[in-house]
Amino acid sequence: MSQTTKKYPLKVGVQLHPQHTSYEDYANAVKRVEELGVDSIWNWDHFFPLYGDPQGNHFEGWTLLTAMGMLTSKAQIGCLVTCNTYRNPALLADMAKTLDHITNGRLILGIGAGWFERDYKEYGYDFGTAGSRLEALEQSLATIKKRWEVDVPKPVNGSVPILIGGGGEKKTLRITAKYADMWHGFGDVDTINHKMKVLDDWCAQEGRNPNEIERTCGTDAKDSDESRDALVNAGISQLILGMGAPWDFEAVEKLVRWRDSRR
Repeated sequence: MSQTTKKYPLKVGVQLHPQHTSYEDYANAVKRVEELGVDSIWNWDHFFPLYGDPQGNHFEGWTLLTAMGMLTSKAQIGCLVTCNTYRNPALLADMAKTLDHITNGRLILGIGAGWFERDYKEYGYDFGTAGSRLEALEQSLATIKKRWEVDVPKPVNGSVPILIGGGGEKKTLRITAKYADMWHGFGDVDTINHKMKVLDDWCAQEGRNPNEIERTCGTDAKDSDESRDALVNAGISQLILGMGAPWDFEAVEKLVRWRDSRR
């Protein structure tokens, strides 16, 4: 069992996929899931749909995130996750700091190395290799943290929480141990247990207390209460339900009820 068990209050979030929908429909969904009581609301950072009609409606993550901040008053918000190499890291630090102030400290900077090749090709970015993208991620995180130290105004709480998504054991989890406040993983409970052990080992090598890194992972509408309990027992403190339009608000209600019954 991870050392993070019971370190953080149990939370639930929803990732609303910003595709195959209208802005009005998306905005209404953001307001509705906050009303239902979720702790966090997320989008993603792509330029084209990830499933369904590849030419269907799609909205840009960070401009949409600003709207999400204005549509809400309680839930934390973030991209799950920002693609690092789509934006200059100093600019991204300023964007995050600005949105942090707009939301009075409710932003989480979810970030990863990037993977969706179509985005890169159609927008003229260098796709590179998995290794080069991870190297760029590590360099960018150092820049982002430095900008938050020297630019004014400072982030509301001194810094913006950084969430890194991914399970690569040689690089991603090492970078997470070095820079992140939160880690988002994927997979069944055995996979999550293994990845968290690797992350804890990297924390030891980086001189980090593993309890400083909150552990989150995805959940599906079909998941049972028992499977969610198993993830919590493994050390996960936040489950995030991903969904696209048309929105399944009943699944959100079920997830919130599960959280409330376990708190």
